[in-house]
Amino acid sequence: MMQVLTALLPVEKNGKQPVYLQLANQLMALIRAGTLEPGYRLLSTRQLAALLKVHRRTVVQAYDELLAQGWLESQTGSGTFVAGHIPEITPVKLPGQSVQNASPQQKAGFKFDTMPHLNRAVLKPVAKFHFDDGFPDARLAPLDELSRAYRSQMLNGDPYVRLGYGDTKGSAWLRQELSVYLNETRGMKITAENILIVRGVIMGIHLVSQGLLKPGDQVVCDEPGWFGANMNFVQAGANVLQAPVDEHGMDTDALEAICEKTRVRLVYVTSHHHYPTTVALRADRRIRLLKLAEKYGFIIFEDDYDYDFHYLSKPFLPLAGADPAGMVLYCGSFTKTISPAFRVGYLVGPEDVITHLAQLRRIIDRQGDQILENAMAELLREGIIQRHLRKSVRVYKQRRDVFCDLLKAQLGEFVDFQVPDGGMAVWAKFDPSIDLKDLAAKALKKDLYFADGSMQGNLSKFHNATRLGFASSNTDELEQGVNIIRQLLEKDSK
Repeated sequence: MMQVLTALLPVEKNGKQPVYLQLANQLMALIRAGTLEPGYRLLSTRQLAALLKVHRRTVVQAYDELLAQGWLESQTGSGTFVAGHIPEITPVKLPGQSVQNASPQQKAGFKFDTMPHLNRAVLKPVAKFHFDDGFPDARLAPLDELSRAYRSQMLNGDPYVRLGYGDTKGSAWLRQELSVYLNETRGMKITAENILIVRGVIMGIHLVSQGLLKPGDQVVCDEPGWFGANMNFVQAGANVLQAPVDEHGMDTDALEAICEKTRVRLVYVTSHHHYPTTVALRADRRIRLLKLAEKYGFIIFEDDYDYDFHYLSKPFLPLAGADPAGMVLYCGSFTKTISPAFRVGYLVGPEDVITHLAQLRRIIDRQGDQILENAMAELLREGIIQRHLRKSVRVYKQRRDVFCDLLKAQLGEFVDFQVPDGGMAVWAKFDPSIDLKDLAAKALKKDLYFADGSMQGNLSKFHNATRLGFASSNTDELEQGVNIIRQLLEKDSK
């Protein structure tokens, strides 16, 4: 048996895991497998240590670990035994069913239903060049200031308060600073009680979908629109209806026609820079949308994902700032301001709704990162976020101009687009003869990523179009990326 144990208990003295844990885990596996049966008397710590050529203290630690977990039991004067209460493992094979799973780490032993509406690719940075969905350039982010503020929050103040549980609505300091900031920049009249801190816009949509929608409710979204929002509405059991978008944003006549036929519970809109086309909802349609909400009693979810980045003139104020009836829920985040890695966003609405959604948030995510939230509050109070935005707007405007000039000069015969008034991406309509999916795949092999447009739905219906983000690339990177597309298109046309 000693020779058998030597083979069954190999230890790596220079391994990453401590030797006593290696030994404890191996003994546990032998007990689970039934190799060491209940009541089996183990070697003494001195014997096993000599056998394995390890220090006796190592074996003592391994035995103590298994005694604490209940795998072993000690009998004074008799030794250490496999616990007698562990049942003998004798799997029973059911008719027509295999007991063993060939790959339990890959395939579950139980059944579950997959959900096709959740089948959405996760974007990961894999290419040197990228015309992404419209992301910021993290190289411009005030990371030094943020790291100092984060460190300050980590080290200063009462640690019980600083590192403990906080308000489910989010950091009181950040909500206060945000109320001031949003009132000054977006014409709102809110207090901290009107704000719920969320991980990002997608979390805000999820909370609203789960907290305010019921199965069978009608939700109206833009067409084309954002698949991420639609996924949440479908997950909540709602029926998603679509209102077309033209050069002036959502068609409010089409929306009213829908409302006349069915009771609409919620309308999702990206009013400032429509996703994906970047067009702004025209002033008269904004007024009409608010009036329709009052008339038909539907909620407006206003997703203002990149409000701060407008280049032509002063941006339109959000619908939430002109809402007299409390029908608008307004959502934004710092994802586009700093970086997608910093998951801090805000949902703004009437106090009773915010309280209701905060209760729901508690069972999903007890609270956010309070240290990060307080650090963001400090940056807002010190004006660092505001200065960063002013700088970013200048840089992104320059990049937009360079990118649009490149598209016109190098790809004008292949791509149609309008210079966006704001945002971080161009809505590019490729010639119908171009296989956009194939082009995107070939570009990725050349180290350039851009979306193939499939997330917008039917490519032919939406003019074989996709979003080409420019903000995250400097001018040299933009030029190299456009050259890659140009070379691929020229090669295919020969």
